[in-house]
Amino acid sequence: MSRYVYIVLGWSAVALGLIGVILPVLPTTPFLLVAAFAFGKGSPKARAWLIDHAHFGPAIKDWEERGAISPRAKTLAVFMMALVFVVSLILGAPPLVLLAQAVLMGAGAAFVLTRPD
Repeated sequence: MSRYVYIVLGWSAVALGLIGVILPVLPTTPFLLVAAFAFGKGSPKARAWLIDHAHFGPAIKDWEERGAISPRAKTLAVFMMALVFVVSLILGAPPLVLLAQAVLMGAGAAFVLTRPD
């Protein structure tokens, strides 16, 4: 039964990753990493398809082999975090929300920026 749960999780993550290709506020790569993990547990054939995919495969391979994130992906991730924070400021988010965003997105940005290229 757990095999099917992993397969559903994997395809759900792929779907969210594909939506993230279109919507810049939704990250693609983390969902594809989840999909690769889930497919590794539930469907080796789907995992092979994802790893061999011309567009998505290289980022997954870089992460799995070296924990690396491309400079382009780093820039985009940090830019989107900053953009969300600026929009929150403009929309007048409560100070506690801004503080939480600053701390959490700051930690996320620090993590992303300290990964190898």
